[in-house]
Amino acid sequence: MDDANSSDLACSSLPRHLSSFVDAFIDFSVSGLFFPSPSPSPRTNAPPTLHLPLSTHFPAPSRLVAIGDLHGDLPKSLQALALAGLVDPFSLRWTGGSTVAVQIGDVLDRGSEEIRLLYLLHRIKLESARAGGALLTIHGNHEVMNIEGDFRYVTPGGLQEFKQWGRWFCVGLSMKRLCPGLEIPSRDPFKGIPTSFPGVKREFWEGFRARIAALRPAGILSRRFLSDNQAVVVVGDSVFIHGGLLERHVEYGFERINKEARDWIMGLNGRFSPWYLRGRDSVVWLRRFSDGFNCDCRHLEAVLSMIPGVRRMIMGHTIQAEGINAVCEDRAIRIDVGLSKGCSNGLPEVLEISGGLDLRVITANTLYDGRKTVPLAREEEKEGLALLLTNSRMNEVRSAA
Repeated sequence: MDDANSSDLACSSLPRHLSSFVDAFIDFSVSGLFFPSPSPSPRTNAPPTLHLPLSTHFPAPSRLVAIGDLHGDLPKSLQALALAGLVDPFSLRWTGGSTVAVQIGDVLDRGSEEIRLLYLLHRIKLESARAGGALLTIHGNHEVMNIEGDFRYVTPGGLQEFKQWGRWFCVGLSMKRLCPGLEIPSRDPFKGIPTSFPGVKREFWEGFRARIAALRPAGILSRRFLSDNQAVVVVGDSVFIHGGLLERHVEYGFERINKEARDWIMGLNGRFSPWYLRGRDSVVWLRRFSDGFNCDCRHLEAVLSMIPGVRRMIMGHTIQAEGINAVCEDRAIRIDVGLSKGCSNGLPEVLEISGGLDLRVITANTLYDGRKTVPLAREEEKEGLALLLTNSRMNEVRSAA
């Protein structure tokens, strides 16, 4: 028996999960993480599938946490997750129990650990579902930009991370090709991508190629990690959106928006994003209710009145130098604190809603960063763990996490 026949015999006798082993090996090489096996959701008892149907409305949980923009900063993101009691920062395991958490988008750009963040959030989704909780992730404008191939805010470190991912991914393909019949992509993920980029330093070409292959519509990582994001989600009486909502977005329909956004990412609707993800008044770019304190409260109220049972809009996208804050009698809550070192290196903060009524900000101790001063709006803070404010303002809790 020649060597080729011996090889075929050996491959045919291997279990079919060899492909999964290769995938797990590559995942660990890229991210340092192993994933638990998908299991039925405790909420629905539905069998595991590659992509579950996107739900837009969720009942109010006993504890709801909202986390702002992360922008490729893994250490600061872990601090925010630990601050919220969701993840052990050392084991990276879910500790939030039945908590429902919403990450408001902009995981990509400005930092150098974007892929590791995508992997981490994916694992948290799996582990939180097993514990009876959930992590919901929202599309940010930077996810949309990267899927469209707009890399204006990519860093050299980010390109290096994608370059390394591309090399490991090709190693995995080579390993699978050693045995005929093992699962490999139906098409070359690098097909049609230029090998050179005039005007860009040659040292970045490989990183750009890998980033396009990973994130374009039907890309390896966009299909796996971004297609299950929602553009808008309602949890209890809160609507979560990265930028903001206008009347025409509500009229178009949240379910329709979420489905069409997924179809686009899966490569079913061309290269460019749907209209509600493009332009200054889109759901991922709008700043009408998050920029400054002169918010058009009447307009906000008109939008919210179109969404049954919703009393507040929770947004990211616009950095709040003074920390998480609310305007229009807590109807507009802005949670992007510029956490990433690539932004303003803001103090980690998260929003917590308990029982659907009690809103408070959990913030890292001011000693965490000596450059962070307490905003004037918080000067009435007193000694003790928490300050109980009037009903029209959020409670604030400081933590030494």
